[in-house]
Order: sequence, then structure tokens, then C-alpha cells
Amino acid sequence: MQSLFEPATASEIISRIEKLQPTSQPLWGKMDVAQMLAHCHGPLEIYFIERKSKREPLGFLFGKIAIKRLLSNKPWRRGLPTSKKFKIKDNRDFEQEKIKLLEIVNRFSSEGYTITSFTHPFFGKLSSQEYALFNYRHLDHHLQQFGV
Repeated sequence: MQSLFEPATASEIISRIEKLQPTSQPLWGKMDVAQMLAHCHGPLEIYFIERKSKREPLGFLFGKIAIKRLLSNKPWRRGLPTSKKFKIKDNRDFEQEKIKLLEIVNRFSSEGYTITSFTHPFFGKLSSQEYALFNYRHLDHHLQQFGV
């Protein structure tokens, strides 16, 4: 499985992000391209926040089941539920969001391995390797959504 800690995989994701344009249209879903970029950098940013995030009540019940499915080889289905923390409904500036995402992907791929474990607000405790795999799959899913 691919991971954002692998230099070739991180480069591939960065290359695909760079292909996005302000006029890129989704093949499914409600977000425009700028909202998708903002949505994608949220999970990477919380990884580096030093304060603990409260666990979501549903996460205690379903988090481990969900992450096991999301880390499997099975393709992610369209329209998966999203935490309110990561839903983007307001208008965003495409260029700013693209720069933010490229910066945080670069930071995660070069520094993320230094954090040995992380508690996600929904999925619970994850290793850095699990989170690198999850974020690759998350980015890949949304880049496919926009045809890149």
C-alpha cells in the first residue's frame, strides 16, 4: 500500500495536485475544487496540532471499524460521511488552498514520521504509518473526484 512517507508517492500526489485548475469540475459530490483542497488539508493539519482534539461520540462506536475499512485495499465509495470538522461549505480561494495543501503534504511527508502515534477525533489512536496510509488514500480519493 502507498504511504505519504514514501518520497515517490508524495511526489505523485503533489504532481496531481499541481494539475488542478480553478475550473476543475468534480465527477461526483458537492464540493468545488477550492473547497476540496481546503477539506483535504484539514486532516493533515490536525496531525501537527499539539493540543488534543476531543473524540467524537460516534467515533468511539464506529471509528476502529471505519479506519479498518478505509485502510483496506478496497476502493472508497463515493459520498462517504464527513465529520463536521472537515466539511467546507463557504467559498474558498483556489490558489491559497492549493498552496496550503502542497505545503502541508510536503511537511507531512518529510516530518510526519517523527510523530509516533496520533489520536484522530473520529478514528482514535493511529500510528504515524496508519495515518500516512489514510492520508494517501484520502487525497487519492479526492483527486480522482476531480479527474487527476
